[in-house]
This record gives sequence, C-alpha cells and structure tokens, in this order.
Amino acid sequence: MPPLLRALSYFRSLAITVPLVYLATVFWGTLSLLVSAFDSTGRLQHLCARWWARTLLLVSGARVTVRGAEHLQPGRTYIFAANHQSYFDIPVAFGYLPANFRIMAKATLFHLPFLGWHLRRSGHMPIARDNPRRAARSLLEAATHVREGTSVFVFPEGGRSPDGRFKEFKAGTFLLAIKAGVSVVPVTLNGTRAVLKMNSFHVHPGRIEMILHPPISTDGMHSASADALCARVRDTIAAAFNLPSALSVL
Repeated sequence: MPPLLRALSYFRSLAITVPLVYLATVFWGTLSLLVSAFDSTGRLQHLCARWWARTLLLVSGARVTVRGAEHLQPGRTYIFAANHQSYFDIPVAFGYLPANFRIMAKATLFHLPFLGWHLRRSGHMPIARDNPRRAARSLLEAATHVREGTSVFVFPEGGRSPDGRFKEFKAGTFLLAIKAGVSVVPVTLNGTRAVLKMNSFHVHPGRIEMILHPPISTDGMHSASADALCARVRDTIAAAFNLPSALSVL
C-alpha cells in the first residue's frame, strides 16, 4: 500500500473505527450487565455477545465466512480449539460460532471495562498463564462447564502469535477433553491478523474465514493420549491455515 494511502487508512482507523468499536463495546456490555439480572443461564448474555461481535466486525469492515458448520450436531457438547492470531479471533468466535459456549482467555481481558464485566458475569473463565496453580483451577472450572453440557472455546497456543506463525499448543486443553469424554473440534481462523495485527490500532477491512473441522472423538483415549491428540488437532488446524498475506485485505 502506498505511504499516503496507508496514512489515510491509519487515520480512518483511529478516528472512526476504533471509537465505534469502543462505543459498541460500551453499549452491548452495558446491555449484557442489565440482562444478567434476569437470566441465570447466560443465554441472553451470549446473545448480547453475539451482536456485540457482529457490530464490531461490521464497523471494522471485516467480512466473515464460515465453513464446516454442518459437522456440528445440535445439542452436543464440544471443546473448540482454535489458532490465535489477533484480538479479532474473539469476536469472530462470538459472532459466528453456531453454539452456546464459554471461553477460556487470558486474565487481563477480564479486567477491561464492559468486556471484562460481561466475561465475568456470564461465566467465562480467566487463565492466569503465569500462575500454574490458577491455570489448573481454570481447567477444573472448564471441566465443570463441560460436564454440565456447555461447550468451551479455547486457544491452545495460550496467546496471540506475534508473527503469524503457530506457537506451541499446550496439552492441558486436550487432557480436559479426554477426562470429560467430549469431542474436540479443531477451528482454523484465517485472515484475522490481516485485519488487526498484534500491538496495533490499525484496523484494516478484510476477509476472515472460520473453518470448523470434523469433531475428533476422545472415546477410548486416556491421559497419556493428550499429547497425541494435541498434535493431531494442531496438524488439522495448520493444514487449512493461510498466512495472513494469503488472504487479501480489502
């Protein structure tokens, strides 16, 4: 992109897109807090999160395509495991994943105004990655949700990739799936880093693709199978992954 167009794009992002994202977060976050007083199931809050996500993606000029939704069976509980490229991964999941779920995300997100309040009030789970004991407690909490029939969405890399390349997947997520006896759905997210890179406020309109792969059953697996399951999920996600430059920015 020529320097002048890049400068104009960056100005548009700071002057228009980012303020609209904050306004959408304040509006839907406030509404989520209000409905939480009348909804103990969290379903209305999840609906607020879905519309927050879609509003955010709309004002950012991000177009989302979903593939593989036919692999999911209504009423089944899954653990969704996705690659992590951008903050936009979270609204893509909330906006377009056809399931009611809770996320496991880094604890700092839960301290943000409105977004963090929603996450706490609706039963999502913070992970303190620098504290193994608290991280283990988060996995136990996730196990409770799964046993109660609620799906969980996880980023096994533990954080965003700074350069677009996959980080190591952590096996704890897959041990959880084996212990709970539920299938793992690998999720490939393409294009989110092209919309917003790590440590940047420059939001680019662009195309995002979410691919839901066929669920991988954990039947017959035991604790020692966690590493092999982790590798299988990672390979499945990676096989459908395009480097951010491979998807065009509008």
